[in-house]
Amino acid sequence: MSIKPDILVIGGGIAGISAGARLASDASVTVLEAEPVIGHHSSGRSAAIFIRNYGNATLRALNAASAPFLAEPDGVCDSSLLSPRGELLLATEDDLSKFNDYLNGSDGLERVSPAQALELVPILREEAIAAAAIEWDAQDIDVDRMLQGFARKVRGHGGKIVTGAAVSSISRDNGLWSVVTPAGEFAAPVVINAAGGWADAVAKLAGVRALGLSALRRSAVLIPAPDGQVIDRWPLFANAGDQWYAKPEAGKLMISPADEDPVEPHDVWADDMVVAEGLHRFEQAVTIPVARVEHSWAGMRTFAPDRTPVVGFAPESEGFFWLAGQGGYGMQTAPALSQLAADLCLGRLSPLGKIVIEALSPGRPALNFQQGQDT
Repeated sequence: MSIKPDILVIGGGIAGISAGARLASDASVTVLEAEPVIGHHSSGRSAAIFIRNYGNATLRALNAASAPFLAEPDGVCDSSLLSPRGELLLATEDDLSKFNDYLNGSDGLERVSPAQALELVPILREEAIAAAAIEWDAQDIDVDRMLQGFARKVRGHGGKIVTGAAVSSISRDNGLWSVVTPAGEFAAPVVINAAGGWADAVAKLAGVRALGLSALRRSAVLIPAPDGQVIDRWPLFANAGDQWYAKPEAGKLMISPADEDPVEPHDVWADDMVVAEGLHRFEQAVTIPVARVEHSWAGMRTFAPDRTPVVGFAPESEGFFWLAGQGGYGMQTAPALSQLAADLCLGRLSPLGKIVIEALSPGRPALNFQQGQDT
């Protein structure tokens, strides 16, 4: 027996769950998740931080649009999802060009001296710092509380979240998309493709042109706090050349080699060699050795060719909606992207404005639709 809501959402990460929550008060929604639980892949392995200046101009606009919700998530959580952290950006001589590019057009970044950087993170190697800047407003995000709050909102408005529902086929007939999964067959006039690293594969199942999305592995490890250091109030500190970043995490130090190795979408794991190389780069910037790794993991960051998310109806396929390519920005942009998805699906005006909406469109020239190329 087919279940026929107004809108089917494929993907139970933060993108799909938040979009379902935004839609559920005005439409019948079913979210399909392949795994036994929601948020299993990228959403459950996020660095969990809001950095207002992270990303290109479009992403910075989305960050700004998401900030009020993260501070006051009315209808989703009963208190702010944010807590103080800060982000300290560090440049070697080789990183100065990227460092200056990052500061261009930034909001709320303050340059600090190497000595001031050392006051914030005492293990830094002062002589390795050619320039530094702090974003005081960078804040930790309570990722699980946000994901579960959105899920409660889906269900509270009568929507359904179906797990164990990996999509095996998609077809369209008589104005309805039919989606077959082990959990049943579902049909709706609109399908939202929020499948993360699998979004291109979902499109191909539906006979929709793929966008050339790339799934990139991002690894991380936990190490014990450096001896004699109380690290809870340290900011996230990162190399401006994307060589590594580190962040206090429940009394330990999380370090990422900031890797972006292309992978086939799957349940990814950390590569020992990539981790070792990243930790070596980290050790060049600090005065402590990394003697022991307590835990390692990896997640997928999925990007469009221009590294900007894709949100909107496919130009050539009626009722097929893209919500993909969030890259490493999914958690901090989810409030804005989910609201935009709901507005576009329901035919409402969006406060984001024409320039941002066009930059996110699946029909934009950067995705080669204008050239008629199949990416």
